Amino acid sequence: MNQEFTKAAEQMTAFQKIWMESFTQLMQNALTGAPTSAPPEVLRQMRSDIFRSLARSWDEFLRSPQYLEGMRQWMDGTISARKMRNEWMAKVRNELQAPSRDDIDAIMLSVRHMEQRLLARMEDLSRRIEALNGHSAAKEPKQASNKTARPQQAKNRRPGTP
Repeated sequence: MNQEFTKAAEQMTAFQKIWMESFTQLMQNALTGAPTSAPPEVLRQMRSDIFRSLARSWDEFLRSPQYLEGMRQWMDGTISARKMRNEWMAKVRNELQAPSRDDIDAIMLSVRHMEQRLLARMEDLSRRIEALNGHSAAKEPKQASNKTARPQQAKNRRPGTP
């Protein structure tokens, strides 16, 4: 416990040091100006220096070992909390005899495989039907010519003859 307190105090000291350095640099940049420049130019220069100092200080802060360690600890805590929550929810589902996420995922995977097999089979049947239609379309002109010949023959016949 004492070691954790010491570590936290060191991190806070490092954090304060970063901000004090950036604030000192910010004030130095703000107060150094060319006396010959016009007031709007001085203000633009001050603004530019302030933004540059803030960007540099944030960059130093976000890349500091203390911040990175804190973020790592936070991410580890978040991940472990999520694992605990998932385990608890799985236990609740099991107690209620409800399907688990793994069960639902397995069913969805089976349905997807079945859907893919059905679609492949339907495509195969569609190709076969198109092939059969292509063969029957090639035969249809012969049959059509026979049908057209019969009515003409009927017109040329005399009435009363079959």
